[in-house]
Amino acid sequence: MTLSQAIPALPVRDASAAVEFYRDRLGFEVLHHDGGFAVLSRDDALLHLWEAGDESWSKRDSIERPVRSGAESFIAGTASCRIRVEGVDELYDELRPSDVFHPVSKDGVEDTDFGSREFATLDLDGNLVTFFEWVAR
Repeated sequence: MTLSQAIPALPVRDASAAVEFYRDRLGFEVLHHDGGFAVLSRDDALLHLWEAGDESWSKRDSIERPVRSGAESFIAGTASCRIRVEGVDELYDELRPSDVFHPVSKDGVEDTDFGSREFATLDLDGNLVTFFEWVAR
């Protein structure tokens, strides 16, 4: 048995707005978008977006079980993923005009103590997307 590829699936409030953001500001290509679900790619990286638009939780009498459908709107923006990059500094420079950086990455790409060079971005909902490159193993 062999595991192959993991594809992050990020919850978003408005899939159409999120697709525009990932396409126009992060440079992803839209491979599929059917309203509440989208498949995006950039080079070999794949990303799924799914709409967490269920507002019924806000009208419930009890919050004992706040998650019932799994698509409650408050889930949007609670995810993160890491995307491996070759040329992380170049990508940072490319994305600089898009104003997408997490506050911790406003000053540039950083080296970590575990052997990567990386920067973090935030999408419209607050999902954290970190782009990294291995520099030492």
